Amino acid sequence: MSIAEKIGLRTRPQKAWALYDWANSAFVTVIIAAIFPAYYRVVSNASDAADSSIATGRLAITTSIALTLVALMAPILGAIADTAPVKKKFLAAFMLLGASATAAMGFLGPDQWRLASLLFALGNIGAMGSFIFYDSLLPHIASDDELDKVSTAGYALGYVSGGVVLIAAIALIDHPAWLGLENKEQATRATFVGVAVWWVLWSIPLFRRVPEPPIRQDTGRSPGSIVRGAFSSVRQTFRELRRYKQASLFLLAFLIYNDGIGTIIKFAVIYGGEIGVDTSDMIKAILLVQFVGIPCTFLFGHFAVRFSAKKSIYFGLVVYTGVSVLGYFMTSSLHFYLLAILIGLVQGGVQALSRSLFATLIPQHKSSEFFSLFAIFEKFAGIFGPLLFAIVLSLAGSSRPAILAIIGFFALGAFLLSRVQVEEGQRQARENCNE
Repeated sequence: MSIAEKIGLRTRPQKAWALYDWANSAFVTVIIAAIFPAYYRVVSNASDAADSSIATGRLAITTSIALTLVALMAPILGAIADTAPVKKKFLAAFMLLGASATAAMGFLGPDQWRLASLLFALGNIGAMGSFIFYDSLLPHIASDDELDKVSTAGYALGYVSGGVVLIAAIALIDHPAWLGLENKEQATRATFVGVAVWWVLWSIPLFRRVPEPPIRQDTGRSPGSIVRGAFSSVRQTFRELRRYKQASLFLLAFLIYNDGIGTIIKFAVIYGGEIGVDTSDMIKAILLVQFVGIPCTFLFGHFAVRFSAKKSIYFGLVVYTGVSVLGYFMTSSLHFYLLAILIGLVQGGVQALSRSLFATLIPQHKSSEFFSLFAIFEKFAGIFGPLLFAIVLSLAGSSRPAILAIIGFFALGAFLLSRVQVEEGQRQARENCNE
């Protein structure tokens, strides 16, 4: 048995599908989580605590705007992708948008925080938009009993990729002369170009080996009629959610608890910088998250088989609650490292199992439509947390109260998740697939 089969990737399409997590995670790790937030403080001239707070607020608002745009586009594009065989085309379009914006970050200059904000927004739109169609391919390349393992394997590969690229980026920034560069600032911008190239190259296996899923509707229609039909289909999908009560309830729970998770991921580095943690320590801690996350994400896949995905998500939310409490009291680099270990224990597992659990609660033939709804809830979850940071910063001048407030997201999300009857939802999804 090969290593890929041992981690749950049995077929060539499954392996190629999981490699997109490998491709995209370089952006998530380097641009969203680690190096770009620190660089953004530089181009924003954030030389003291007050300036750092302003930079945090700007990045928060930029993130909220970008994710709002994705959330607004998602249902229409998802409906089109279930009406015409264009899932992979839409994925490619978003991927190229995000990679192009990331590459353009390599040409940023001093004081260009507005351009940096625009490119960061476009990169987020590209990454998060592509994941709508990437996720929608999951139920087409894995059976129900494979979903948890395939999903967690993808996230685990993403951790490996993010760690490898981050190590390379740190080495390049510390030794700019290796590439004939003059200083660390030039080396930092060069890493952004490298992330874009990595993202594009490792996306190729998905486009070559994952087949475009078949659709039920007749595709011999004009583009205009397909778009009009998509708007009608979106309205129908929202109405149809009432037929899938368990999927609807899970989406609400996911919206709440993922808001807390997304806020921690996006603002760990810029928050750490605000309270005085050294930039090199923060980046090393993010690297620690990657390598702690690799085995732990696989473990979550096994926990889901043994205890259920739902119970495994509960465990992750308890750990995240501890992260919020410790984050409120954090004052040193050691504390940041401890938080990194805790986040690495649960981050990939909770997100992977959320994706695979939702896939079992929806009919396969409408996967793009329903995963576009999943994307809407996921993106709106990324809106509220950043807005909370912006509001608290304006009122209190500090992000600490917002860190503690995140506990409310985990508590309410866990309560709503407890109301989801998974077996009943899976039965309804199977019955509607056979209609």
